[in-house]
Amino acid sequence: MDVVTAQKMYERDRAALEYAGIEGHVLMENAGRAAAQDLIRHVQPEQSILILIGSGQNGGDGFVIARTLLNRGYKVEAWQVVPDDKITGDAALHKGYLLNSGYPIFHVEEESAFAETLTNAEVIIDAMLGIGVKGKLRPPFDRVLKKANQTKALRLAVDIPTGVPADEGVEVAEAFEADYTCVIAALKESAFLQHTRAYYGEWNVVEIGLPQPKLPPTPIKVWTEADVKRTFPRRHAFSHKGSHGKGMVIGGSYSMPGSVAMASKAALKAGAGLITVAAPYSTIPALAAYNQETTFLPLQENQQGLIIEEVSREHFEGMDGIALGMGLGRHEDGQALVAQALRHADQPLVIDADGLYHIPRLQAIVQNREAPVILTPHPGEMAHLLGVSVSELMMEPFRCSREFVKQYGTYLVLKGPATIITSPSGEQRVELSGNAGLAKGGTGDVLSGILLALIMQSDDILEGLCNGCHVHGKTAEQLIGEGHSEMDMLATDVIEGLARTLRTFSS
Repeated sequence: MDVVTAQKMYERDRAALEYAGIEGHVLMENAGRAAAQDLIRHVQPEQSILILIGSGQNGGDGFVIARTLLNRGYKVEAWQVVPDDKITGDAALHKGYLLNSGYPIFHVEEESAFAETLTNAEVIIDAMLGIGVKGKLRPPFDRVLKKANQTKALRLAVDIPTGVPADEGVEVAEAFEADYTCVIAALKESAFLQHTRAYYGEWNVVEIGLPQPKLPPTPIKVWTEADVKRTFPRRHAFSHKGSHGKGMVIGGSYSMPGSVAMASKAALKAGAGLITVAAPYSTIPALAAYNQETTFLPLQENQQGLIIEEVSREHFEGMDGIALGMGLGRHEDGQALVAQALRHADQPLVIDADGLYHIPRLQAIVQNREAPVILTPHPGEMAHLLGVSVSELMMEPFRCSREFVKQYGTYLVLKGPATIITSPSGEQRVELSGNAGLAKGGTGDVLSGILLALIMQSDDILEGLCNGCHVHGKTAEQLIGEGHSEMDMLATDVIEGLARTLRTFSS
């Protein structure tokens, strides 16, 4: 499922004309009809429906939707928000079709009639402004928008809620607060941003006949359940414990032994064949009691129970992947350990938590490393890596992620409600599973263990990371539906819930 900017969407429309000969008015008819079919899933024929129609492609879609619904017997009034001279091109053609079919078009300039219709409307469909909007809305859109948002009607948007930009990095002063958005052809970046996502409500993407083989490629895609089923690793009858990855988890401390305990157990539950935990001597008895299936590498520690022992190439021999940083601490010896792992480990290296804190000081080592590095920050950690505020990061997470991996050469898993996974080549995937129950200590450690397991079992690291994020989030969703709440769910509950999720994809 593609994710596009406004410019990419315009290029797709041009490709339809240039390569396939599909003219704009045909795509507009397709879009309006597809949207109408999608939107009627949310309305009843007896409900009063008001369609707010602007200029441009979004307005043209609105005229098609109005004609389609009226032809099907729905109670629809089409209200034009802009003056007649603003309706041009393909939109004007479809406006003519609506009028010539015998249906009226009303104008919001008729204020008393519009106010009455708005008050009585049970459903409002927003087809005012599309992907080209930037900045504060001008009259009459601002006035109409404010009134529409104040009603108790069900609010449905076409392609993108009015006032919401397609692209990241744009402030939003006000926008149509949709309960549901019918997205035309491809998702826009703003559907995944913290400051714009809520305006969409629920959403669905409809297909409008764009010539897929001729479309310009987009580096951003949503990772779907179909992608998981297509790429998920399978076990063979003659496989053994060495077939599915020998991994090492390095970290922990006297005050935070649970971090590596959960990461290692999650890795085993997610299919890793063998896991060794490298942790401070003092933590090993507790770790062994919690997870009997792991082996252990005791490391020297200081008086605070933090690792101070150096690691060498010999420590990593025979390993297929390493996860590092959980509970490690932010002291100088911790930084030295991260640097040693980067230099000496020839395996994929997942770095999380305290390990991320040291990365800016180790940039040259990261850049010169040949084996893959996977960084898994939450927004606060990512802001530290970039040297920006969290608010700056969240305004442009796609761009910030691309620029970071271009500079460092790593894979990057930017965790959140819409997790953005970026490869060193700049390919990006958005993973949407999960819920607020994951906003709790330890769930990141569990994710690191799952990611370690999945990249060791996958031929493609990007696919392994995407699948790991999906398994983690999907498990949280299933737990909420099976007796847990978003308040009580623990990271250890996610580990125990992996079994059911994995049955879904590995059978």
